[in-house]
Amino acid sequence: MRAFTSSFTVQTHGKGTYEITNPVARLLQESGVRTGTVTVFIQHTSASLVIYENADPTARHDLAAFFERLVPEDTDYFVHTDEGPDDMPSHLRMVLTRTSEVIPVAQARLQLGTWQGIFLFEHRRAPHQRTLVVSILGE
Repeated sequence: MRAFTSSFTVQTHGKGTYEITNPVARLLQESGVRTGTVTVFIQHTSASLVIYENADPTARHDLAAFFERLVPEDTDYFVHTDEGPDDMPSHLRMVLTRTSEVIPVAQARLQLGTWQGIFLFEHRRAPHQRTLVVSILGE
């Protein structure tokens, strides 16, 4: 059994989805693991991870629009607003999604479906540098 851990950063430009499939796949190749699992973890509470449609960008636009309606900014009952009106909504959006994703590996390839990609989902308006940790286990 081989264990490999690495990290990388993504510079975001505000709210939206940022595909990270390729950097994760490069780390898998670097690890030498052919069969196992890849775990991707984001070290932040105002951004998250999703496995989502990667072919048509309008699907990601609709995802963002849905979350804007689901957890709107400037809600009068939010108390945690130290960093602005997108502060608490960004934390709630993170809780509704995921901070980690586990992807099976076979034949040294991520076993994502045809239209699937791994995305960092930025919930803050301002640009941020996000750190992701990738842990790979297998043979």
